[in-house]
Amino acid sequence: MQHDLDIYIRARYTLLWVVTSEESRALAEIDQLAKEQRKPLYVWSATTGVANPAIPTRVDGGKRDPLALLTAIMEDREPGLWVLRDFHPFLRDHTVVRRLREAAFSLESSNKTIILLGPVLKIPPELEKEITVVDFSLPTRDELDRQLDRIVESARSHGKIDIALDRRQKARLVQACLGLTINEAGNAIAKAIIQSGGRLDGDAVEAVTEEKQQIIRKSGLLEYYRSDDQLTTVGGLETLKEWLRKRVRAFGEEARAFGLPEPKGILLVGVQGCGKSLVAKSVANSWRLPLLRLDVGRLFSSLVGSSEENLRNAIKVAESIAPVVLWVDEIEKGFSGVGSSNVSDAGTAARVFGSFITWLQEKKAPVFVIATANTVSQLPPELVRKGRFDEIFFVDLPDTAERREIWKIHLLKRNRNPDDFDLHTLAMASDGLSGAEIEQAVIAGLYEAFDQNRPLEMSDLLDVLQDTVPLSQMMQEEIDALRSWARQRARRASLPA
Repeated sequence: MQHDLDIYIRARYTLLWVVTSEESRALAEIDQLAKEQRKPLYVWSATTGVANPAIPTRVDGGKRDPLALLTAIMEDREPGLWVLRDFHPFLRDHTVVRRLREAAFSLESSNKTIILLGPVLKIPPELEKEITVVDFSLPTRDELDRQLDRIVESARSHGKIDIALDRRQKARLVQACLGLTINEAGNAIAKAIIQSGGRLDGDAVEAVTEEKQQIIRKSGLLEYYRSDDQLTTVGGLETLKEWLRKRVRAFGEEARAFGLPEPKGILLVGVQGCGKSLVAKSVANSWRLPLLRLDVGRLFSSLVGSSEENLRNAIKVAESIAPVVLWVDEIEKGFSGVGSSNVSDAGTAARVFGSFITWLQEKKAPVFVIATANTVSQLPPELVRKGRFDEIFFVDLPDTAERREIWKIHLLKRNRNPDDFDLHTLAMASDGLSGAEIEQAVIAGLYEAFDQNRPLEMSDLLDVLQDTVPLSQMMQEEIDALRSWARQRARRASLPA
């Protein structure tokens, strides 16, 4: 930001708006810039008036009124930088807007600059041509690395905590802090030290992740998912799991130094209940990244323009806490009305969809998108074009070996010894069942055994299977059409049978 501000100020831009919630950090950079340009710095707030950081004891409380302040700036003959903190609420007053516009015109021939500093960007239409917006980026990896070094150095000098971070653990902790402000990162690390009884180690990543949950909750557009699932608890899908395993270190500095970009994401198309959502939850946990779920339906609002703004805000939140896994479940349903959007909703769905796929194509932040779809006929063709995702995988019904593995996983999950059951017979008897249907068969068998106050037996599971009508039988035509589509357009998630 400092470089951009320096150029704007030297070019005599009169009105600048710095958008950030990190007021102290931004003020420190502006103060440094004022010293380099040898200009006095004046900082205003509605509660204290005008202060000069160079003379902290001198505060002019008589200029707390915004109109009086703007008049004083216009009448001041000396060059200077005027920082107005949280000025945006006053822009609802048309007289303040008019006075600020007059100030912008008046300062054109002077060497003074007004900098509006605050976390909210709401520019009145009258000022759109006069104000230049400057984004204040969140701390970089290097800044967070230096902040962690300061915390470690301070802790060592006081001898209060045990530092147990190797080089790789430190890199992972700094990476986890990306997307937090300096204060948020410091608080998260301090919380990790307290929780571990005065020790800073690799487990601090979990505390940082919890800090990021607060940001997500405040947004209201994304849902934070916490899951204990690992890729090892996903039955079958070996090709997909191997593809994901090779990218487990793809968000680190080692990958950047090697010349690798961050992976964009994957689209999982397939039969319902075959593990697509489970993969999304397992990937985030295995990669030790936060998992966010985007409900496309939440984006759409009745107010004109609000839906597009909701998408931009959701993307901004996801990017601010990156690296992160963003899960878009049943994406075809969320954007199902794109084709008739101009008739049904004045083009809102089409505009939101267009913004979303453009972001998928152009995004630079390490947001790994996992989108799932059950019905390919509703998928807009623009979504499956090359470049949106790294790969499109087709998740089919499990074969015999995969069903055997799924039975084993779900029996273990419910504290049963798989060796007590004939897994091969169960796999053969469950031909055509999805992973979700096998899980429900285990649960139904447990209910039967529980009702009769005895252990689960093989016969309970076989009886349940006898009464089960699989989805693949009820929706045979749709599944055949799905397989036909995937044959030429997607990569199989499972190994060839």
